[in-house]
Amino acid sequence: MNRTATFVLVLFALLASSAALPAEQYPSRPIRMIVPFNAGGTATILARAIANGAEPVLNQTFVIDNRGGANGIIGTQMVVNAAPDGYTLLHVSTSIAINPSVYKSLPYDTLKDLDPVTIVARGAGYVLLGSPSFGARSVKELIEIARKPASKVAYGSGGIGNSTHLVAEMFSQAAGVKMTHVAYKGVAPAINAVLGGEVQIMFIPPTIAVAHVKAGKVRALGFTGASRWSVLPDVPTIAESGLPGFSKDSGWNAWLAPKGTPAPILRRLQQAAHVSVHSPKISKILNAGGYDPLANTPEEARKFLVSEIEVYSKIVRAVGIQPQ
Repeated sequence: MNRTATFVLVLFALLASSAALPAEQYPSRPIRMIVPFNAGGTATILARAIANGAEPVLNQTFVIDNRGGANGIIGTQMVVNAAPDGYTLLHVSTSIAINPSVYKSLPYDTLKDLDPVTIVARGAGYVLLGSPSFGARSVKELIEIARKPASKVAYGSGGIGNSTHLVAEMFSQAAGVKMTHVAYKGVAPAINAVLGGEVQIMFIPPTIAVAHVKAGKVRALGFTGASRWSVLPDVPTIAESGLPGFSKDSGWNAWLAPKGTPAPILRRLQQAAHVSVHSPKISKILNAGGYDPLANTPEEARKFLVSEIEVYSKIVRAVGIQPQ
């Protein structure tokens, strides 16, 4: 009996040890980070910066893989189908909380088929850009032009249901105007449309707006945040420049993993992200782009994602977007 008991104890110890090995040895090879949008957008910029800061912590490299299409659905599906071993991750924006409300059916269940790792950063607001050829030079002038019966103001977005679409519709409702929505396959081509005068305005996360504004290629008409953005201090908030009470943050960016990824691996990734975003170098990049570093725990990230899906469900219904 003693031998049997000893054998059982040893066996359990070995099993427990072998179960812990993957997390202890993780990561032993490069990590593929899928960004489900075209290259050049805010999510890609933040993904590269945060991954670079996490690499020394994990002693491994991240390979950024842009897989744009369908407002992030295509790239997200790739992660859902990947092995839950921590070597395929998703760096995604607020769109993942919006999609359940704007699409009649998704090829996955956001909360059941993915494990949140962390919300890496939250945005302060969107910059309202105006094309150089557009007559409006302020939010007040934009509203005045858009209210004219013969007005044909068009705004660009990163796609139907994208956060850049929803904030523009929220603005239209608050201002009592109707504008034409032109959806593009990503934020990068949408901003090119503003630069070229193909559309008159666009609400855009500030990360990729700064260079164009400072170069004089576009006008910054306003900022949707509750207060002015320190990087563009001369740009007034929309609330103070023509639409009192209007305020909207610019969403967030998150890391997610395939469902079933071991909890120790999720925690290791979250800890690496936390070190990265709170380091002086990466936090400076985030702040310059209008984002605040976060990197909360997987448990906190799940609760946050659940609440955001509900928040955007209410917004989609309020602005009257019909699921496609």
